[in-house]
Amino acid sequence: MRILHTSDWHLGRTLYGKKRYAEFEAFLDWLLGILAERKVDVLIVAGDIFDTTTPSNHAQQLYYRFLCRLNATGCRHGVIVGGNHDSPSFLDAPAELLSFLDIHVIGAVTEDPGDELLMFRGPQGDPELLVCAAPCLRDRDLRVFEAGESLEEKERRLIQGIREHYRELGVLAGARRSEAGKNVPVVATGHLFAAGGRTAEGDGVRDLYVGSLAHVGADCFPDCIDYLALGHLHAPQRVGGDDFRRYSGAPLAMSPGEAGREKSVVFVDLSAAEKRVELIPVPAFQAMERITGDMSALEERLRERIFQGSAAWIEIVYDGSELVPNLQERLNAIVAGSELEILRIRNMRVVRTFLDSDSLTPGESLDELDVSDVFSRCLDARSIPDTQRPELLNTYRELLARMDSEDPRAE
Repeated sequence: MRILHTSDWHLGRTLYGKKRYAEFEAFLDWLLGILAERKVDVLIVAGDIFDTTTPSNHAQQLYYRFLCRLNATGCRHGVIVGGNHDSPSFLDAPAELLSFLDIHVIGAVTEDPGDELLMFRGPQGDPELLVCAAPCLRDRDLRVFEAGESLEEKERRLIQGIREHYRELGVLAGARRSEAGKNVPVVATGHLFAAGGRTAEGDGVRDLYVGSLAHVGADCFPDCIDYLALGHLHAPQRVGGDDFRRYSGAPLAMSPGEAGREKSVVFVDLSAAEKRVELIPVPAFQAMERITGDMSALEERLRERIFQGSAAWIEIVYDGSELVPNLQERLNAIVAGSELEILRIRNMRVVRTFLDSDSLTPGESLDELDVSDVFSRCLDARSIPDTQRPELLNTYRELLARMDSEDPRAE
């Protein structure tokens, strides 16, 4: 079996208000070409198909148009699981219809874990591949809240729920493989934050779970899994150094800060005598760049890019010591009439002027802090007692997680 693993498309995502539909369409067209070229049997999309729980009509059109063209590539099966950015109900709504196209959608945890097991068979009816299609495991799906429980207890219950869900899938997969009478390869999916996973500035990843529990151990996944296809982290990477437990990463850069980082999809060949994995680089469909410096450095770099005929989207970070009140006008005047487009200007001189100097250490900038760090600094500035901090941090992280994971149409 030849499998292609991808995730975190985030269809509909904008960049500083700039719509990116042309990029998404170019990626999906490229992906269809790869599926045909590599003679892929099964496509796996491990969550975050859309960027929001209420995707735009254009984002939906790209999604369904891609699915309608999938079989024409020779790909026999599609597996799509929900991520924390997706609406489970939205993904699941057309699931029965899509199943007639051999596209299998699991938007949320099912009441019967057996419904997440998919046995794919060859033209003669022989079992070829068993997929444990686990979606994003939200805490409300896995455990029951108890009044008065501590943060540590909440974390322990959640990690136990994740482990138990995969344990059940592993047991069921073993039974189904025994019934098949042959050593059918097992592939599992997931959309979570595995221990040791890497994130990077500007990649748009937000923790799925509260507290330190975003990092689930590799021992949560059963040994019977031949390949683990994960989503949520946007940098392609292995889990625990294992070639066959991987994040495919997001195919598009989430911000100019990611410009130049290699994006990929994962090709998995289970039909050879020895299974193998290959990363297929994804082209950059829209050039983007972050330019940092004082006024003279910014002017020089912009004029250089114009001379080169670049059509990049630019993020400017001004870090000069001089206060430039008409910074935006001066920079826009430089790129006027060119193919360059400045999407965002960050004036760090202004930030340093208005930021409380006691909140930052020497040499530190606001951009180096994530949202949790900023909240912690606010607690410090207001002298919040240590006894109150765990619950405040817990509540804050829950709010952040809900912003990404909850379906506003659900009751």
